[in-house]
Amino acid sequence: MTNPDPDPDEIVCAAGEQHGDQGREVEIMEPREVPLGGPRAMSVRRTLPQRHRSLIGAWCFVDHYGPDEVDESGGMVVTPHPHTGLQTVSWLFTGEVEHRDSAGNHAMVRPGEMNLMTAGHGISHSEISTEATRVLHGVQLWVALPAAARDVAPRFDHHEPDPVTGEGWVARVFLGSLLGSIAPVPAYTPLLGAEVLLSAGTALEVDVDVTFEHGVLVDTGAVSVQGQEAKPGELAYVAPGCERLRLEADEEDVRLLLLGGEPFGEAIVMWWNFVGRSHEEIVAYRAAWQEQITRDGAVVDDSQDVAAGRFGVVVGDHTRPIPAPELPNARLRQRH
Repeated sequence: MTNPDPDPDEIVCAAGEQHGDQGREVEIMEPREVPLGGPRAMSVRRTLPQRHRSLIGAWCFVDHYGPDEVDESGGMVVTPHPHTGLQTVSWLFTGEVEHRDSAGNHAMVRPGEMNLMTAGHGISHSEISTEATRVLHGVQLWVALPAAARDVAPRFDHHEPDPVTGEGWVARVFLGSLLGSIAPVPAYTPLLGAEVLLSAGTALEVDVDVTFEHGVLVDTGAVSVQGQEAKPGELAYVAPGCERLRLEADEEDVRLLLLGGEPFGEAIVMWWNFVGRSHEEIVAYRAAWQEQITRDGAVVDDSQDVAAGRFGVVVGDHTRPIPAPELPNARLRQRH
C-alpha cells in the first residue's frame, strides 16, 4: 500500500513497582485518520509513525482500515507505486486484494494469509480490491530493513499460518515465533507479528523475548495490556524488559495484532514510500521514480509504458502509476 502522506509525523516506558511485568507502564497511542486519495477516498487509521515514536522494533508503519463497505468507500485502488529499503506486510480480516509487482509476482491477499513483499533495492507494486469484495477490513504494515539488507534483491513470500489454540484464544503467527509457532518467512531483524483472538473474559499470558519492545494493535473489543486498557484502533506500546505479556479481554470478544522486535538501533529517513538513511537518498529515489513514469513532461496513463529502471514495471497492470508528491522545502529528518 502506498503512503499518501508526504509529511508523516515523526518514552520508553519505565518499569513499575507492582507485580513484575504486570506493573510495567503501557503507552497508548491513538490513530489519526489519513485518506488514501481519490474522489471517494478510502480512509485508514495510522498509529505508526507518530511524532514521538517512529518504530517498534523494525516496524515503522501501521495502517488499520475498515470494516468498510466497498460500495461506499470505493475499496482499495492503489495503483503502481515504488518502495525501497523496507518490507510490506499485508494482513486482511475481511475481503480480498489483488497484488501485482515488478518482480513478476501476482497474488491475492486473503484473510488469515500473509503477503510479505521485500522491496530491498527497489520494487513497484499495486494493490486493488477485487470485484467480489463487499467489505474490506485489515492492516498494512511496513518493516524497515537494516543497513546490511536494505539493498537486497526484491522478493515476495506468502504464508498461511496454522492456528495455535487454547481455552478461549486463537493465535496465528505470521512473522517470528510465539506460543510454539514459527513463521518460515524471511525477517532481517528479530521480529514478531501475530493475530490473536480472545473470547470475552479470557486472559492470555504469553512468554515473549525480554529484549523486544511490543505493540498491541486493537481491532475489535477492548483489551487490557499489562493491566492498561486499550480500545479499538489504539496501539499499546510496552518497552523492552518484559518476559511475558498479559492480554485480557473485557466483556466482548477481542481481535488484536501483537507486534514486536528488538529496538532497531539505526536512524532512518522515511518519506512517502521510501526508507533511506539521508535526505539525499530520498531525493534520488523520488527522481528515479519520476523519471521512469514520465513521458514528454506528463505521467504515463498505462503502467506498461513505465520505463525500465530501479523500480521496474508492474507486470500486467495497466492502471496509471502514482506520481511522487513534491518534497518539502526543509531537509528530511532522521528518525530513531
